[in-house]
Amino acid sequence: MLSKILTPKDLALELNANRKSGKHVVFTNGCFDILHVGHVRYLAAARSKGDILVVGINSDESVKSIKSEKRPIVCQAHRAEIIAGLWCVDYVTLFNESDPLKLIQTLRHDILVKGGDWAEKEIIGADFVKANGGKVIRIPVVPDVSTSIIIQEIIKKYR
Repeated sequence: MLSKILTPKDLALELNANRKSGKHVVFTNGCFDILHVGHVRYLAAARSKGDILVVGINSDESVKSIKSEKRPIVCQAHRAEIIAGLWCVDYVTLFNESDPLKLIQTLRHDILVKGGDWAEKEIIGADFVKANGGKVIRIPVVPDVSTSIIIQEIIKKYR
């Protein structure tokens, strides 16, 4: 499982080898702070769009910058290991930036997947992927399921 977690540089080399054998690489990204059914369904759907699923995970530093100082709840090493343990995920990599554009440009995948709650024009890296012959796919989200909702439920129950 830990062999699925690679640095962006090592992952780019691995993906180049896979592409030479004709495989299509799917990429998605997120914080994946508290894993829930929405994440699992989303990642399984993303995997169905190609041959290899790569998940970019925001580092702890990155999550703090985009969510809040109180996040993440689960540290980056544990989040990466949990995501790597899913059957549908082939590779995981961490990134420190607040958005995945640099990682997308490094990995040069074929298909970029994001949740349906993102308008395509708002998806970071969409223009780059399409300009390089790839495609962008939006997957419907599971309604009323999110890490924020789970956190609020925990707070309500344990006050």
